[in-house]
Amino acid sequence: MSDDRLYFRQMLSGRDFAAGDPLAEQMVNFVYAIGDRSTGECVLVDPAYAVGDIVDAVEADDMTVTGVLATHYHPDHVGGSMMGHTIEGVSSLLERIDCPIHIQADECEWVTRTTGVGEEHLVTHGSGDVLTVGSIDIRLLHTPGHTPGSQCFLVDGRLVAGDTLFLEGCGRTDLPGSNPAEMADSLRRLAQVPDDTILFPGHRYSAASSAPMETVKQINFVFDQL
Repeated sequence: MSDDRLYFRQMLSGRDFAAGDPLAEQMVNFVYAIGDRSTGECVLVDPAYAVGDIVDAVEADDMTVTGVLATHYHPDHVGGSMMGHTIEGVSSLLERIDCPIHIQADECEWVTRTTGVGEEHLVTHGSGDVLTVGSIDIRLLHTPGHTPGSQCFLVDGRLVAGDTLFLEGCGRTDLPGSNPAEMADSLRRLAQVPDDTILFPGHRYSAASSAPMETVKQINFVFDQL
């Protein structure tokens, strides 16, 4: 696939969108836009905090949002109440753009409860499903552990991992729906991802914003414990 055709943009909360929002700055969430430059279509991964800013940013790149990919149900990724704050998310996005929200099947009840979005707006998927945006194929990988329906996305040598895997560490397993044994199994599967795949995490919990899996496997202590 030509990199000229793939549209892939990483945006950081509190800097690239939701600037001046203390929670967005504290949580350092990444949002991703993935699409096809030739058709002008893209999907947003985990839009939250200031969805208008995010949509404006991709529209400035002459892209049109045609869907959402949710890595998991937590409010800092899809919107909802968190730590006494109400975070804007997919429900606000739907007020501006009528588009499907793609989630892992096991996450359906959690997403509807957290966001208030009805099931009619959700498209559920199983592991291995492929979502095609224009001519860009995005492969969905079910990686439970942080939440029951956590999922990662593989696209053109990139792994968008949500809160399953960071450059240093992995997602918490002491929250509702978490499961340490399932997380270990998910990390074992991700350890099989080719070394030259670039990891793009759900938060900026390290100095770098991305890194090759070869490097991550060397520096991330979680792989020493599997």
